[in-house]
Amino acid sequence: MKLQSVEDIFIHLLSDTYSAEKQLTRALSKLAREASSEQLKTAFSSHLEETQGQIERIDQLVEQEANVRIKRMKCIAMEGLIEEANEVIESTEKNEVRDAALIAAAQKVEHYEIAAYGTLCTLAEQLGYKKAVKLLAETLEEEKSADLKLTDIAVGKVNQGAKKTA
Repeated sequence: MKLQSVEDIFIHLLSDTYSAEKQLTRALSKLAREASSEQLKTAFSSHLEETQGQIERIDQLVEQEANVRIKRMKCIAMEGLIEEANEVIESTEKNEVRDAALIAAAQKVEHYEIAAYGTLCTLAEQLGYKKAVKLLAETLEEEKSADLKLTDIAVGKVNQGAKKTA
């Protein structure tokens, strides 16, 4: 897709983000299975439900905004982030060290999504997509909240346990 306008950029980023969320739904269930901390398993499972809602929100956005059509594409960045998480799983035992590394991998994903949704909100606002701004801002807040929850789990218990395991 040749990008010739701000609207083209918005559609490209929205399409890329849609792909990222779809990929993440497949990865989160694996992360939940591979974590040893019940709190972390619950956080991953909870975020899976949120991610499914975020996909629905993008579908809703496309229905509500006449000029917006998602393009079929694959988010290469998310593919790489998920591959990094898989490498963590393959190179660690199922214990607090793995949990600490999974949290780090998941936070990289959250930061990527926060950047994407922040940019999407700004572009939607500039394009006058008022309904889209509301939907995207809701997802942005969920991503920020997920990141904080992961930090709390890491600082609260997992990282201390990982230090003892080493």
